[in-house]
Amino acid sequence: MKITQAIKEGKQPFKIISGENHDLKEPLVLVFGNRYLLEDDNLFNEVKKLFPNGHIVLGSTAGEIIDDTVLEGGVSLTAIEFEKCHFSVKRKNVSEIDNELLLGQTLFNEFSKENLKHIFLVSEGSSINGSALIEGFEGVRINNIGLSGGLCGDDDRFEKTLAYNENAKEGEVIAIGFYGESLEITSANYGGWTPFGPERIITKSKNNILYELDGQPALDLYKKYLGEKAKELPTSALLYPLSVRVNENDEPLVRTILTIDDTSNTMTLAGDVPEGASVQLMMSTVDDIVDGASTAAQYAMNGRENKPELAILVSCVGRKLVMDQRTEEEVEEVISVIGTDTAVTGFYSYGEMAPFAGKDACRLHNQTMTLTLFSE
Repeated sequence: MKITQAIKEGKQPFKIISGENHDLKEPLVLVFGNRYLLEDDNLFNEVKKLFPNGHIVLGSTAGEIIDDTVLEGGVSLTAIEFEKCHFSVKRKNVSEIDNELLLGQTLFNEFSKENLKHIFLVSEGSSINGSALIEGFEGVRINNIGLSGGLCGDDDRFEKTLAYNENAKEGEVIAIGFYGESLEITSANYGGWTPFGPERIITKSKNNILYELDGQPALDLYKKYLGEKAKELPTSALLYPLSVRVNENDEPLVRTILTIDDTSNTMTLAGDVPEGASVQLMMSTVDDIVDGASTAAQYAMNGRENKPELAILVSCVGRKLVMDQRTEEEVEEVISVIGTDTAVTGFYSYGEMAPFAGKDACRLHNQTMTLTLFSE
């Protein structure tokens, strides 16, 4: 595996930070960046000049992870040439298939299944129901094929997100399939958030739209708990996500609020919130988040036969808001576990996709650190 990494700040050209010889053979080029910069068509052309034969995948973020650094309002680039394995990139837009479950099924079925080891998703993040998208993949996924990824971000603006491998588009879902006998890919996640306050029951919801808790308007209750911070919604919701437990024996899922609707008194979350599920508010500290990142890395390393050569990290924008000036500490903690020889890239997201530790099925998470580790 040959890897070249570069960063771009503002209007400056890309600066190569590792792998000076970037004459790579048909590399996968992952470009994560600030939405405003990705909207500039010149960016795609600039990447294409650097890697004329590259297969380029771009996604907007709430912060870019590269090596042990978190960029603010920049662009990170990681170009990977697989020497023993190969990959395939597929795409669909929510305007083509407006049912996320069907979209996931359709995308998965476009891949050849022979020697397919893993699919990594870079998805629209501002309006899509991420859990329904994953459910579509899970409905047709073969057990030995892994699935992970993330929902694109837009800092804490929640205006729109972009994912594309040609020109900038809203509503894109990009899937990258990885193939090869020698390819080893593991993925895991962990949060570090603690539930608090009373446990309530979802009494009215539809997919990822939450209407009522304990028979009362959910948004009214949420604003009551936030107090003065309610004026800062939906951004302030990132600091107080919801723990959702569908069944008593299930692992709780964390759900971030993407948008609120004062007219209908509803909240739209990043994934499904089914009726009958129990809900609690959550909170965290910097130390808890750093410890959670370490745990996620340990889970991803468990059982690996080879040291990872590449790590794609997807962490939640809510974690970044809590960490503030100390954001890089969770990345540094991950690197201390996976090793300093691993090339690290990734982004801060509106949702993370990975299985629970020891489980096979992928789930949508919020407020977690998620790792996907590669070696060939």
